Amino acid sequence: MSMTDPIADMLTRIRNATMMGQSVVAMPSSNLKAEIAKILKEEGYIEGFDVVDGEQAWKRVLRLRLKYIGERRSRHPVLTGLERVSRPGRRVYTRKDDIPWVIAGIGVAILSTPKGVMTGQRARQLGVGGEILCKVW
Repeated sequence: MSMTDPIADMLTRIRNATMMGQSVVAMPSSNLKAEIAKILKEEGYIEGFDVVDGEQAWKRVLRLRLKYIGERRSRHPVLTGLERVSRPGRRVYTRKDDIPWVIAGIGVAILSTPKGVMTGQRARQLGVGGEILCKVW
């Protein structure tokens, strides 16, 4: 069965894993999901990620290692919120001057631009707009 919104599925899997306190979450891989994971790693929201071959040769799996603060019972996830902005039913695009700030600059907006997938801050520096994929804080 095909998924209509694989990015929303990725964000939901991450959200559910952090609520349960899991250290690793796995999902079907794609180039776009790997780029989003790369941004999450660069911004310090996750420890790392791997793209590994699945059971069949044509299936690849994206594994994210989630990041937590604290010890054992008092540990809290670094990722406190994920929100899908642009969906297949309602695409949301922005110009370079209207790129949103997420929680007054504490969070990150992830955009798909003509120059690749990047954060809102990087898109402002390069002077490009694009589709707002999600917001992370």
